[in-house]
Amino acid sequence: MRNFHILLKTERQFLLATILFVIILLGIFFQFAIIAPQDFQNDTLVVISQGQTLKEISIQLEKEKIVSSDKIFSRIIVLLGSEGSVQAGSYYFKEPENAFSVAKRLISGDKRLDSLRITIPEGVTLATMAGLFEQKFEQFNREEFMRLTEGKEGYLFPDTYFFFPDVKTIEIVERLEDAFREKTVELAKRVEESGRDFQEIITMASIVEAEAYDLEDRKLIAGVLWNRLEINMPLQVDVTFRYINGKGTFDLTLDDLNLDSPYNTYKYTGLPPTPISNPGLESIEATIDYTPNDYLYFLADDSGNIHYSETFEGHKQKKSIYIDSR
Repeated sequence: MRNFHILLKTERQFLLATILFVIILLGIFFQFAIIAPQDFQNDTLVVISQGQTLKEISIQLEKEKIVSSDKIFSRIIVLLGSEGSVQAGSYYFKEPENAFSVAKRLISGDKRLDSLRITIPEGVTLATMAGLFEQKFEQFNREEFMRLTEGKEGYLFPDTYFFFPDVKTIEIVERLEDAFREKTVELAKRVEESGRDFQEIITMASIVEAEAYDLEDRKLIAGVLWNRLEINMPLQVDVTFRYINGKGTFDLTLDDLNLDSPYNTYKYTGLPPTPISNPGLESIEATIDYTPNDYLYFLADDSGNIHYSETFEGHKQKKSIYIDSR
């Protein structure tokens, strides 16, 4: 009986020793494999590229000191049943995180990046728009943007947007196109009732956008320009030269006015072949719901006030008062 108790005591001691050993091993495992490395660098940005394998991602995370063991990390991902679900993108690590937390973030796409705000002013061209994005987002590709937006001048909506710092160029283009469709979808019936097609409206709106800043004047100017088109009179607007050669009204020369370009509205009648910028919603609506009038001419004085005339003689008289007398 005494031997039995000794044996039982020995077995208990062995079991306790085994449990203690396992606990120590788990502690070591947790210390060196699960928690973040001691030399973790705060404010680390890790970029996971599309198409990377789990092994490549795990090695990268260990190399960049986000996890202590690439092998343990990859096993955690497999354990979570998401071997092929790690999402590409840029992940921001403000402070150390354990391997389970890192794994969950990569699976759910939790990048923890603050979005950046960018405002695209109404009436900017695609080229100007590209410059704005180029200044704001390091990964923005100007050449790709211009290629993706070829033929889409006028159809990317100017507005204030929020994008993550690692946003792809194609995602920016898609977002601006979606915004344009959302903002203009309800205008379809009004465009149809106007008797004009959608491209005519957007092209005219891009001119109106550049000619006036006030809604009332935009609606009046749209009426003037539609009047000119109806009698096959050249639009004779200076703003299209900004699209051709970047020149404003006071920079134009006689050679510019004779420039052989379909955007030269002094030389060719009708609307330009495409919009000359990306107009805002107000200018688009002003072009549809313009103010009917009998004017054929208009000019702006130094204060930005617009003066309208029905005849060329009246226009010349106003020009002598508000322009030539400066």
